[in-house]
Amino acid sequence: MTGWHAIDEELARWREVGRDPVLWWRDDDATDATPALDRLLDLQRAVKVPLALAIVPAYATPALAERLGQAPGVDLLQHGYAHTNHAPAPDKKMELGLHRPAMFVLGELGTGRMALERLFGNRVLPVLVPPWNRIAAQLVPTLPEVGYRGLSTFGIRRRAYPVSGLLQVNTHVDLIDWQARRFVGEDPALAALGQALAASRTGTDEPIGILSHHLAMDEGAWDFLNSLWMRISNMPGLKTTPAHDLFASGEPRV
Repeated sequence: MTGWHAIDEELARWREVGRDPVLWWRDDDATDATPALDRLLDLQRAVKVPLALAIVPAYATPALAERLGQAPGVDLLQHGYAHTNHAPAPDKKMELGLHRPAMFVLGELGTGRMALERLFGNRVLPVLVPPWNRIAAQLVPTLPEVGYRGLSTFGIRRRAYPVSGLLQVNTHVDLIDWQARRFVGEDPALAALGQALAASRTGTDEPIGILSHHLAMDEGAWDFLNSLWMRISNMPGLKTTPAHDLFASGEPRV
């Protein structure tokens, strides 16, 4: 079984156990008001699916704040500080690692939070999205101490609460093949979705996150994203949940 048929079969298994999977949508790397952002917000409005937008604080502009002021239904998250790699080659790219003193990294995050608050007020959720979805494990316990109540990376989480007071809600389906810099393809995207649905049903019980990048998507990715949400919106027993509900008060979803 491949494609949508496999998804339909997996959803049937959810119905057999009397449960409904929850999906959510995160888009990364917002900095400015751009045609790509307009396209993203237009799509979100058309499909009527809640969107969480991860914003890079160091480069966030007043124009972005003005544009998002016209999109009150979009949740805002903090995407690191400057999306700058501090890892030496050949290590994987990482901003929130141990390549610099921890207090310096946390200080940057605090500066970023203040920058977002100046632009967006209290619209920004206390949720950290690490650039490249990577953060040093040693830094995670400090996040609640500096005000974060949520963490979102990529892949199946090890536990809902990596530390007390910090809820982790990840994404699982990335629409982009980053080596080729193009849409990953419908079959791989649906295969990732099916695997995440099965893992949630059989053990992790976590919301399944769709990850898009409006500044990097080609036409194939845009077309798939639109058709994905249109189809999901019409599937009985499948619901989409906004980030502010998933992360509400640091409590697990219901």
